Amino acid sequence: MKIDVLVKRLVPVSMCLTFVILVSGCSSVGEMRGGTTGTDVQLNQKNYKLIKAGAMGHSYGFKLLGILPFDSPTAADAKADLYKSVGEDLTGKAAALANQTEDRSSLYLILFSIPRITYTADVIEFTDPNAPPPMQQATGSQ
Repeated sequence: MKIDVLVKRLVPVSMCLTFVILVSGCSSVGEMRGGTTGTDVQLNQKNYKLIKAGAMGHSYGFKLLGILPFDSPTAADAKADLYKSVGEDLTGKAAALANQTEDRSSLYLILFSIPRITYTADVIEFTDPNAPPPMQQATGSQ
């Protein structure tokens, strides 16, 4: 008799647990972002050098119950994090982002969710195609 009572109580609990596991999860959306500057750049010539391929930046947020935002991720924070990931100061350089993508995803848990924005891009620096190559120092004695 006691086993029947235990089974009758465990079935609804296990069904609720299964429902919660199926409802929680994550989602992701991605899109290509083009530059919105008014410049005309030709990347089919040797007028640039690659500084860092696949640089990434993230911005995270927090939502209670998946709908009440306490902190939202921002594109500005993700882009600032992307520039930090380059590992060198780009101030004064003719640098740009190429092949830029923006991905938005969220991790859904029972009581909260964590939205995230991720920027990925190749960081390039424009060079003068007519400039002579840098001179190499001679090694050895004469």
